[in-house]
Amino acid sequence: MTATVTYTAPTAPGGSGGGSHGGSSSGSSATYAVSVNSAKNGSVSASAKSASKGDTVTITVKPNSGYELDGLTVTDKNGNAVKLARKSDTRYTFSMPASKVSVEAGFVEIAAPAAGMAFTDVAFDAYCYDAVQWAVENGITGGTAATTFSPSASCSRARTVTFLWRAAGSPAPKSSANAFTDVAPDAYYYDAVLWAVEQGITAGTTATVFSPSANCTRRQTVTFLYRAR
Repeated sequence: MTATVTYTAPTAPGGSGGGSHGGSSSGSSATYAVSVNSAKNGSVSASAKSASKGDTVTITVKPNSGYELDGLTVTDKNGNAVKLARKSDTRYTFSMPASKVSVEAGFVEIAAPAAGMAFTDVAFDAYCYDAVQWAVENGITGGTAATTFSPSASCSRARTVTFLWRAAGSPAPKSSANAFTDVAPDAYYYDAVLWAVEQGITAGTTATVFSPSANCTRRQTVTFLYRAR
C-alpha cells in the first residue's frame, strides 16, 4: 500500500506561515529629551540630554563672578513644574517624568552691602546678613556693641520674646497681671513677657518663674515663632 501525506506548518503567533516570526522588539525603555535653555550671567547644564521615566537627572548651575542664582525651574511638555531637590548651592536633581522637560535658570547681580551695617562680625555673604540688617532697621534688635552683633552667641528667653514682641509692633499687654517673681516691672522685657503670655506664645518654666536669663533652645524658639504666626 502506498499513500501521500501532506503536512502544513502552523502559523507562528504574530507572524506569517512557515514558522518564522514577523517584526522585532528591542525591549528598551522610552527616553525623553532634556532641554537646557541658555542663561545670562551664568551657566546651567544637565547630566543627560535624554532620560527614561524615573531616572535621576542632575542640574549644575554656575553663576558668573558677582552674580547669584535667582531661580531654577524644570517644566514638562505641558508646562507643569517638576519637583527639584537641592543638593548644594550649585547642584540640584529631579526625577525624569514620562515627558520631555525644559530647564531654565536665572542669575542676578549680588547686591552691594547696604549703608549702615556697622557690625564687623556679620559678613556680607553670611546667611544671616539680610536678616540682621532687617532686624536692626525695624528696631527689633541692636548689636551687643556698636560694631558687633555676636551672631554665634546664645539667646535668652527674655531676648527671644522681646524680638517677637518688637516684630509685632511692641503692643501693650492687655493686663498688668504678672505671675512671675523673676520678671521685674522695670525690666526691658517686662511688657514683652506679659504680651507673649497673653498671646499664648509662651508660659513660664513654672507657675511663678519665667527664667528670663535661661538660654532659649532651638525647639523653644521655633515653637514661639509657630505660636506667634
